[in-house]
Amino acid sequence: MEFSLDTLVRDNIKNLKPYSSARHEFTGKASVFLDANENAYGSPLAEKFNRYPDPLQWQLKFQLARIKGVPAENIFIGNGSDEVIDLAFRIFCNPGTDNIIICPPTYGMYEVSADINDVAIKKVNLTDDFQLDVEGILNAVDEHTKLIFICSPNNPTGNSMRREDVEILLNNFNGIILIDEAYINYSKQKSFIQELTEYPNLIVMQTLSKAWGLAALRLGLCYASMDIIDIFNKVKPPYNVNEASQQLGLEALQDTDTVNSWIKEVVTERENLVQTLRQFSFVENIYPSDANFILVKVQDANALYNYLSANEVIVRNRHKDVNCSNCLRFTIGTPEENSIVLNLLKQYQS
Repeated sequence: MEFSLDTLVRDNIKNLKPYSSARHEFTGKASVFLDANENAYGSPLAEKFNRYPDPLQWQLKFQLARIKGVPAENIFIGNGSDEVIDLAFRIFCNPGTDNIIICPPTYGMYEVSADINDVAIKKVNLTDDFQLDVEGILNAVDEHTKLIFICSPNNPTGNSMRREDVEILLNNFNGIILIDEAYINYSKQKSFIQELTEYPNLIVMQTLSKAWGLAALRLGLCYASMDIIDIFNKVKPPYNVNEASQQLGLEALQDTDTVNSWIKEVVTERENLVQTLRQFSFVENIYPSDANFILVKVQDANALYNYLSANEVIVRNRHKDVNCSNCLRFTIGTPEENSIVLNLLKQYQS
């Protein structure tokens, strides 16, 4: 059976009449705006913030298109990647009927969003080396499986999924495969966004929160076919990305050189941290990472976590995650921050 977007989209979404703002309906040039009941006098912050933002964030999309080599019409911008995830559930999954597949250990919001939307979850754990169990995933698919979530590089493990495994799923699953590439900038792996024309069932998520350093602005990026992007735009709130985030995001996208230098420094710091951590007796394993963090297996994760916390250093305790017993996740900090952590770990060992 060939992929059919129409059969995947919920009937109520297909029949939905979206909210239409005046800025959606108006085309052309205007100098007087009396359409949206805004405060025409301005705002205490700046005059520009008294007007509603571009509902489709075109300037941001045009700049992203130049950087990524993807048409602006194939880009959706969300209020963080969490909005993209939630909209995918609203568009494709009928509550109480449909299901999705996730591959633990992985990003927790896939499961949280499924629970919020009353969508059943099938869990097909990653293999012992944190790769996709392709056969297990395909065997778990049934007529109500609408979405498969793949995080690559994966959070919390840090590794990238084998490209050939992802391609097998794309070619053999007639639902939507959503690849979360939040950490792709730190990886040598090629993004899947260049494959959009080949796979109509592909959605790729990226973000400006990580390598671009804009976590507080909440700018999640979604790349997909124009048909899928049109549906996302139909379902989203009219002004889902605020004007300040749009302006600051656009300004940041002008400076790719600085971001690229940060990426190189993070990768260097990551390798230095790995080499030093291997010298500690309480470190049992450091898993390969293509991200800006590393997953470290230690003798007693809870004890080490509590020790670091008591010394005002917060890492992520993943001890309870599948196949992550006694594992801590360390984000790569600045050289100064990494030095503080290593000095504390030396004291812990002694």
